[in-house]
Amino acid sequence: MAQAQARDLPSGSEENIVPEKIREGVDLLINGERFRHTGDPKMPLLWYLRDVLRLTGTKYGGEHSGADLVLVDGKAVPALGQTVASLAGKRITTVEGMAATDGTLHPLQQAFVDEDAIGCGYCTPGWLIAALDLLGRKPHPTDDDIDQLPVLCRCGCQTRVRRAIKRAANGGKS
Repeated sequence: MAQAQARDLPSGSEENIVPEKIREGVDLLINGERFRHTGDPKMPLLWYLRDVLRLTGTKYGGEHSGADLVLVDGKAVPALGQTVASLAGKRITTVEGMAATDGTLHPLQQAFVDEDAIGCGYCTPGWLIAALDLLGRKPHPTDDDIDQLPVLCRCGCQTRVRRAIKRAANGGKS
């Protein structure tokens, strides 16, 4: 049987077949899918998401902008400040992971659409992740709770963001 398989290969290639060992790496769970990062374990999660997985919703906005927020085990954290190695065994959710698998928007995403709380859109993923964390801790947040979210918006859509978060907290009703 082995000779029959070898005959189907280009001439001389059977000597070059060497089984490869399973590569060591960091196992990650991102948006419900399993990945193994076999590169530098010190790579910041932000660059792994954007450059390796091509999940570009999470943005680079500098330190403390909030544009790079992701959920790690349900808590909003900056992806720039997390190494891939530090996230082994943790559940990571990006803005792309908020929608249902059929494409239906998360109620918070829909509230942002309904309230036109998008602005230029750069900080929107950060707002969504920060708000998801907030609503998990405080199902009916106050204006002050929302105003304390760690996201910088230069477009001035904070009022619409506040309305969107409250709409989501009220089951989609404004």
